[in-house]
Amino acid sequence: MTDEELIKKYVPKECQNLALEKLASGYPVQYIIGNVEFYNTIINVNENVLIPRFETEYLVDKTLNYLKKLNFIKPNILEIGTGSGCISIALKKNIDSFIDAIDISEDAIKIARENAFNNNVEINFIKEDINNFKVTQLYDVIISNPPYVPYNSEVDAKIKYEPEEAIFAKDNGLYFYKIILERIHNNLNKHYLIAFEIGDKEGSSIINIVKQYLPNAYYSLEKDLNNYERYLFISNQNIFN
Repeated sequence: MTDEELIKKYVPKECQNLALEKLASGYPVQYIIGNVEFYNTIINVNENVLIPRFETEYLVDKTLNYLKKLNFIKPNILEIGTGSGCISIALKKNIDSFIDAIDISEDAIKIARENAFNNNVEINFIKEDINNFKVTQLYDVIISNPPYVPYNSEVDAKIKYEPEEAIFAKDNGLYFYKIILERIHNNLNKHYLIAFEIGDKEGSSIINIVKQYLPNAYYSLEKDLNNYERYLFISNQNIFN
């Protein structure tokens, strides 16, 4: 279905002309409609949160497959940079778990809580900066699609409507991977899984960070449906064969 067809289907008739004008100017159709389908859930979105993308659906799918291999029973999961809450909500809908999900943006947390309520799942959303987050328990799973686009990168003009803090990162896009691994490497349970969405040219650099903090871990650098290196999975169990 084209974007124009989506507007005609979901936007009230009296608002369609204005919606089509906004679409023609490059405004994202997901913000016009107000929601997006994500891994069999409906996620409300606005300019306070990143628009969920199909690459992130694949992150969820791959993560769930690895969790089956690890045979976790009610795993403790921490999502870092939850945004709309789409990742945590999709996980909670598919695996019995306890989930903490943090984000620096109060506006994003508000939307995430609304989305969790609308999808009938219970998630502990926390408004917090990862730099200040006090990790006080052990987690079985850490999952994150953090900002990873370097500030000097050329990007699609459409993302100008999305929150900059959810897209761009310092240190050539590596900043949050360094912070996450530094902060949580001592708060992993005996058996664990870390799941990252990454920039397609960042894999080897992030693996070097992994080796610094988790030198004995196994890892798997994996591609998205467009054949770009997009995911890094890390575990102390050799589940990647």
